[in-house]
Amino acid sequence: MIYYLAKRILLMIPLLIGITVITFGVIHLTPGEPVEMQVAMNPKVSAETRDRLRKYYELDKPIHVQYYRWVSRLARLDFGNSFSPDGRPVATKIRERLPITINLNIISLILEFALAIPIGVMAAIHRNGPLDRWTTVFVFLGFATPLFWLSLILMYLFGIKLGWLPISGLHSLGYATHGFWWQLWDLAKHLVLPVSVATFGSLAGLSRYMRSGMIDTLGQDYITTARAKGLSERTVVYKHALRNALLPVITLLGLSVPGLIGGSVIFESIFSIPGMGQLFYQGVMARDYPLVMGILVIGAVLTLLGNLLADVGYALADPRIRHGRGGGL
Repeated sequence: MIYYLAKRILLMIPLLIGITVITFGVIHLTPGEPVEMQVAMNPKVSAETRDRLRKYYELDKPIHVQYYRWVSRLARLDFGNSFSPDGRPVATKIRERLPITINLNIISLILEFALAIPIGVMAAIHRNGPLDRWTTVFVFLGFATPLFWLSLILMYLFGIKLGWLPISGLHSLGYATHGFWWQLWDLAKHLVLPVSVATFGSLAGLSRYMRSGMIDTLGQDYITTARAKGLSERTVVYKHALRNALLPVITLLGLSVPGLIGGSVIFESIFSIPGMGQLFYQGVMARDYPLVMGILVIGAVLTLLGNLLADVGYALADPRIRHGRGGGL
């Protein structure tokens, strides 16, 4: 198992380098330049001032030189300074926002898997029954509903029309002046809508994957043998079938890790949550290259770690994989 992990980790290094090369080139090909975005609203800025700003940000250098200097700083875990007027270190900005996004998405992931696995299992056991049909309708609604539209509908219904829930931010005014339990209740109310949107976005597909995996597993010969031995249906389903049916879901769990940032852009921007998603959106709009690259690097690392997590999960669930007999991993 240690050799298997070491090999997978070593393969991540060239992949990460390739990802940084591609993303660095793509963001520099995006129309608009940081200097132009900063001075666009000030017609009095001269061409000389623009050139001085481009030189200050090292944008006058060839792109390969810019990339080399950026990678040199990255090797020292230095993401550089933001191009925004405050000029703060990128690492500091990310450090302030990252815990919010991670905690928000961990809650969403826990809810997704806690709901999707039982729904998928029950739909597979009662295949073509009323529950299965209702989950099928739910899946189609989940795939067809744009998250931004759902967010706006929920904000209008529960926040404006009914007034039950807050529609932006994480805290109410005067949050710091109240006691712990009031603060906890206030935070929970602010999280209901964004967590519901984030969970709904993946719940439909995840439950369908679980249903498909359970149906395939319940049709295997060893399940028939287990039933022929007189084992209870509960033991057959939850002890023998569920473990093997979880393999596709393990893959989805690994691929859900990079979505901690990417999927947060929509609902963090809509609900005004000061997390990494909102920070990334602001950086892209301002063409803040160091900030965008810093967030993209973290996203790339999370993606690679997610794939590694999926591979390790496969290896733990199926010993043939870690011993080199599982086919392809």
